[in-house]
Amino acid sequence: MKFILVDQILELDPGKRIVARKAVSLAEEYLADHFPKFPVLPGVLMIEAMVQTAAWLVRDALEFAPTLVLLKEARNVTYKSFAAPGRILQLEAQCLELTPAQSRFDARGVCDGREIVKGRLTLRHLRLTDTDAAYAETDAQMRAQQRALFGLLWKGRPAGVPAGMTLDA
Repeated sequence: MKFILVDQILELDPGKRIVARKAVSLAEEYLADHFPKFPVLPGVLMIEAMVQTAAWLVRDALEFAPTLVLLKEARNVTYKSFAAPGRILQLEAQCLELTPAQSRFDARGVCDGREIVKGRLTLRHLRLTDTDAAYAETDAQMRAQQRALFGLLWKGRPAGVPAGMTLDA
């Protein structure tokens, strides 16, 4: 099962910083199981939301070259409060390092103006074709899906337009 934990990208400074949001809804089935009488977004999913936010910055900056952007390490993660249904979790990731192989971010989640989670994330960037050239078609399909989803999440620049390129007529 795959969770898409970013509902909208609000700001994107290519290769440097990204701000996104995740609306926490009681319709998300895992909330009922986490604390049945006190539904909140589980901490591990708050981290995953920060990872997904940072991954969009990576994909955009690297022109969607990596098909997989995965969490390699989460350090100094602290939780200060909860994200309950009806709340908006604003996610921010500041890029500290970005290479074709990996990236590092300071990330945080803010709810109602209050920081509720933060940590330092290291992400790995991979292409399926790096392990086996036979995955070229799957890589291309995944890239197309990611570009399409990016186009839905980020309205600041159409999907497929490289970072730094203007749309002047």
